[in-house]
Amino acid sequence: MRVAIPKEILPHEGRVAATPATVEKLQRLGCEVAVEAGAGLGAGIDDADYRQAGAVLVAQARELLQSADVVLKVKQPHFHEALGCHEVDLLRPGSTLITFLHPANPSNHEMVRNLARRNITSFTMDGIPRITRAQRMDALTSMSTITGYKSVLIAANELGVFVPIMTTAIGNLEPAKVLVIGGGVVGLQAIATAKRLGGVVSAADIRPDAREQAKSLGAKIIGFDVPVEAAVGEGGYARALPAALLEEERKLLAPAVAASSMVILSALVPGKVAPLLITDEMVASMKRGSVIVDVAIDQGGNCAATVAGEMAVRHGVTICGVVNIPGSLPVHATRLYSENIFNYVQNLFRNGLEQPDFDDEITRSTLVTHQGQILHAGTREAMGLA
Repeated sequence: MRVAIPKEILPHEGRVAATPATVEKLQRLGCEVAVEAGAGLGAGIDDADYRQAGAVLVAQARELLQSADVVLKVKQPHFHEALGCHEVDLLRPGSTLITFLHPANPSNHEMVRNLARRNITSFTMDGIPRITRAQRMDALTSMSTITGYKSVLIAANELGVFVPIMTTAIGNLEPAKVLVIGGGVVGLQAIATAKRLGGVVSAADIRPDAREQAKSLGAKIIGFDVPVEAAVGEGGYARALPAALLEEERKLLAPAVAASSMVILSALVPGKVAPLLITDEMVASMKRGSVIVDVAIDQGGNCAATVAGEMAVRHGVTICGVVNIPGSLPVHATRLYSENIFNYVQNLFRNGLEQPDFDDEITRSTLVTHQGQILHAGTREAMGLA
């Protein structure tokens, strides 16, 4: 089985799906590994390091992808400007793709349809279930740790004020008020980072356990009580709220948004479009110079005014829609992700390299397309196919 590691083409993306260490592990499974030249440079890995680990170096992405049985990537396929075609069209029909696909995001629906049309078997790394034996494959948690940390640094860099209280010759300057919406891994890391920077932090989440964890980190808890059965889904993840409860949540969040100079949005429902929590009117209520970092943009975003992939300004508020925040910390992100995806591949082919184990719970949760069909439940729902 030939495994291909292409160079990521998303702007500012420094990660790569394999390190020399995981190349050696893949070879021990019986795989031949080919790496696109220059694929690891953003993560500090030279071509010579891959060659020493036993990988074959391939100069061009077209040759690499069209000869691969399995392609390991970091981000979903994009249009390849240098080659004048989409990465999906470079994949060999019948081959397998494993990456972060974010398939429920409407902006990725045509890409998912094309994967199905080309008979690509695809798996998404953001579909790993929260079960004990999947922890070593849980790339979403690994990358979320980085995202939560870096999202606050991005916001602080764009903010026109100090984050901590600052004593000066003319008196004290007030600390920044930080609001973190979503108390998962991203949110908790964002809270911890904002507290370390000296901000006054508030947090909101519909799940009782998430609120308690945020409180333990020193955040003031806001929001409203939702019946546990409506708020908490399988594995402790949030459920999608009905429209009426979602509207109530927006109303209760509005005063906190207006009072905050920094808002980190990380409210996600696994496999589904992110809930819309911040309206354009709420953005307009914020002070000029405030900053929103919409971490949920990969799944559509929590803010109506977010522009995917851009740093936009709306009503004097800077809104960050960067789609690959972990890519800005590529060395550690690559180290974590490459181990996650290797462990996933090892589990996927646990019965041998001839056939993926489609009966496995982890496989079923992550499978997006197979034999020309779109099978991912959240994607089918978002497409209106469910």
